[in-house]
Amino acid sequence: MRAIVRTRYGSADVLQLRQVPKTTPREHEVQVRIHATSVNATDLENMRGVLMVRIGALLRSKYGILGADVAGRIEAVGRRVTQYRPGDSVFGDLSPLRCSFGAFAEYVCAPEDALTPKPAGLTFEEAAAATSTAVLALQALRHKREIQPGQKVLINGAGGSVGTFAVQIAKSYGAEVTGVDAATKLDLLRTIGANRLINYAREDFTRSG
Repeated sequence: MRAIVRTRYGSADVLQLRQVPKTTPREHEVQVRIHATSVNATDLENMRGVLMVRIGALLRSKYGILGADVAGRIEAVGRRVTQYRPGDSVFGDLSPLRCSFGAFAEYVCAPEDALTPKPAGLTFEEAAAATSTAVLALQALRHKREIQPGQKVLINGAGGSVGTFAVQIAKSYGAEVTGVDAATKLDLLRTIGANRLINYAREDFTRSG
């Protein structure tokens, strides 16, 4: 199969398109034929080899196929897989510690519980863009306690990939949302439901109450 492989840390110049062996799923794994993936900060940090990545690499291989977000169809299943059959459409997050990336390829093997069925109303591209970033947003909003209707929630960096999910998730819970970001992103935040907008270049939200 074809895959984007990196053999050292650095800029995008370290990435190479290569032919690599297609792996066979273990007993609790599925093999996914990848239809779409996305690029996020985790991929860039691992490609460049930031400090925490290099420390983590002492415990596992530091090179290989990157790509955390994946969407595709099940091609084959391990003998103990119970949730999926070949042909099922799925999406998920392959980032460590549970997985080892691998979405920048034609196929990938992953534990069945790292994936979830793709809703029929989502394209593969939409599903691949709504995995790790949406999960981070959900974790931030529910980390200490469940968000409640009527609560006031401020989202700093609301126009970023995690922030835009956080705005929409908070609104779905019935919260009143204030979005903080650059002026160029405020119109977007208005269209996805933010109740109040703050341009951080003109107003310090930590001093405004």
